[in-house]
Amino acid sequence: MSTKSSLSLLLFLGVQIGVNQQAAIAQIKPRVVIPTTPQNLPPVPSTTIPIPGNTTTPVKRFCASQLNSAVNTVTNRSQFNRTHWGILVQNLDSPQILYSSNASRYFTPASVTKLLTTAAALQTLSPNYRIRTSVYGDSKGVVQVVGRGDPSLKDEQLAILAKQLRQKGVRRINQLIANDGYFKGEAVEPSWMWEDVQFYYGAPVNSLMLNENAAVFKLFPQKFGKPLLFKWDNPLDASGWKVVNQTVTAAKGEKGYVEIQRDLKGQILYLKGQLAEDSRPDVTAIAVFDPIQNFLQHFRQSLTKEGISVAKTYQGSVTSGTELAAVESPPLSELIAETNINSNNLYAEALLKALAVKKPLENNQTTVSAGLEVMKSSLSSMGIDPTSYKLVDGSGLSRKDLISPQALVQTLQGMAKSPYAQIYRASLPVAGKNGTLKNRFKDISPQALVQAKTGTMTGVVTLAGYVEAPNYGPVVFSIMVNQTEQPITTVRNAIDEIVVHLSQLQKC
Repeated sequence: MSTKSSLSLLLFLGVQIGVNQQAAIAQIKPRVVIPTTPQNLPPVPSTTIPIPGNTTTPVKRFCASQLNSAVNTVTNRSQFNRTHWGILVQNLDSPQILYSSNASRYFTPASVTKLLTTAAALQTLSPNYRIRTSVYGDSKGVVQVVGRGDPSLKDEQLAILAKQLRQKGVRRINQLIANDGYFKGEAVEPSWMWEDVQFYYGAPVNSLMLNENAAVFKLFPQKFGKPLLFKWDNPLDASGWKVVNQTVTAAKGEKGYVEIQRDLKGQILYLKGQLAEDSRPDVTAIAVFDPIQNFLQHFRQSLTKEGISVAKTYQGSVTSGTELAAVESPPLSELIAETNINSNNLYAEALLKALAVKKPLENNQTTVSAGLEVMKSSLSSMGIDPTSYKLVDGSGLSRKDLISPQALVQTLQGMAKSPYAQIYRASLPVAGKNGTLKNRFKDISPQALVQAKTGTMTGVVTLAGYVEAPNYGPVVFSIMVNQTEQPITTVRNAIDEIVVHLSQLQKC
């Protein structure tokens, strides 16, 4: 879901996650080799491009006037007869449209929604904005932790808070209170699907999050016929859980799979599937069942390590006390990089809620509702048509989200003119280099640059971003595919083929 010491959970897990999870995240797939020549197109003269440290490689290039034919050849293939395509391609620095199909229509966007959320966050909060977590105390031994929605808070920060308290002379806490009241409303968007909220990418987004509100566990193969060995990464995360393990160790060389479900009402995990004797462990992360109880258990452990005893813990709030300790999140510029590069849903939702600090909540208004109002105002100020999208969350996890290709292109163009253009651009995955595009476009021309945000759900594959075509100039694009029964890899290959065409544009 940074390449710094506080690695996020999604990046940590990477391709190791073995659960059958198609929905909600842009999963990393094996390398996809994209053909440089689209099928059934009229022949185009090739131009030789020198590649540093290599022999010259012929790369096909074509005029912008041929783009319609090239794209239509991809989208009109028989395998996509039942698929809905929405595409808009424009020059970055001008309103010239290079290709358009269903550009103003609504599509289920999946994670490209994060382009709008992070754009609004940058414009509204500024790159240096940080989220503060504070610990207050009084003379009666009452200590209150006030969270403000920092999605990056980890055990390492709890250790820092505990050390600060000890330095202030705290040795005993009579009451440790977790104040989770900064965000108003549900921690989980009601329209998120149950199959998503069980796992780390659908974790609750509350005021006091820790370790991305997720718990990691591993399944290890044993001797043939034996159940897989189940082990929590952190023993604290085992609290309250009952594990029904119906897995088995298969013979060497057999294909492995693991299915995980959580009980609808309680802390029961059901495990099914198999791993071969000679296979690597399966690594999975689930959403914590009770975020506040999880926070209090971990913080109590950090306090104990610093020699600070705790008598009682509970959730609530008190008005007295002075700030004794505090930690801050990385700057917003780093938070949005994590959000976009690794498609981190929890970070996106935290940023949406952070926008609400710019708008006092009205009676019974939720933090999400206020954040969406601030987002719409911010995007409108950049020229994004407010009727071109309709959102209920900040990550794209909800199937109630609706965005048009036009809205995405307008956002990308608007941010290119923003004072924060470079920061925004740097937050996008680079094709063949990092994040959710690490294993895509590896065979694209070295002179070309693709930076784009992915989106994936069952039946939904999207991609939107920038292409630097070396013989044409910068291009902005949005490609949205909905209601497809084709495998995700098949659709991605087709989308990538179109983007490769964009990288080969030349002025004629």
